[in-house]
Amino acid sequence: MKVILFGATGMVGQGVLRECLLDPNVSHAVSIVRNSTCQQHAKLTELILKDSFDYTGVESQLTGYDACFYCLGVSSSGMSEEGYSRVTYDITMAAAHSLVRLNPSVTFIFVSGTGTDSTEQGHTMWARVKGKTENALLRLPFKAVYIFRPAGIQPLHGIQSRTPSYRVLYALAKPVFPLLKLLLPNHITTTEHLGRAMIRVAKNGFKNQSSKPARSIKPNPASIFLWVPSSMLN
Repeated sequence: MKVILFGATGMVGQGVLRECLLDPNVSHAVSIVRNSTCQQHAKLTELILKDSFDYTGVESQLTGYDACFYCLGVSSSGMSEEGYSRVTYDITMAAAHSLVRLNPSVTFIFVSGTGTDSTEQGHTMWARVKGKTENALLRLPFKAVYIFRPAGIQPLHGIQSRTPSYRVLYALAKPVFPLLKLLLPNHITTTEHLGRAMIRVAKNGFKNQSSKPARSIKPNPASIFLWVPSSMLN
């Protein structure tokens, strides 16, 4: 399986990339980045994209892939709705529209978050924008679209969030994560489990009938929500 990864420098993306490089089912991974991370691995290619809205110069390098893991995202803290929408919706859709044209047989997996508002009508800004993004992705004619909505994520294997306040929070919470996983098994996962689950879904799909498509839209018939974390991640 050949995969494309967005957001490999973020906490979730680092976890997904690690699992891709370890998983024998993934033969090659291309990581779309603005600046080189200098990470080297036999299965990894970094593709520099300076303009997140213009794929013209790299289109020839983005064909023949089986899955896309879209982990790019930012905290909405201190951001206007316009600014947050530019990163969360506009940049995501620019990537998705390019990929569906180049690789219509791709399985597209988008990392969202618990609390996302599929109605796009709620009072919470980030949840509305995430919901708008999910709905737009679900309409695209990919082979399949899967939305992952994790809640608490414990970073493992030296992985850290790029957001300073989150790094402090995770450091403080580290001693109690095992207890939280026992008390809230459906709300706590790890970067490792999340990455493994995304690879498994990209390869095999997900047929649990309890998953459900977004409300009030006409999604691609192959599109589905995965309400995670859940037992499938652990």
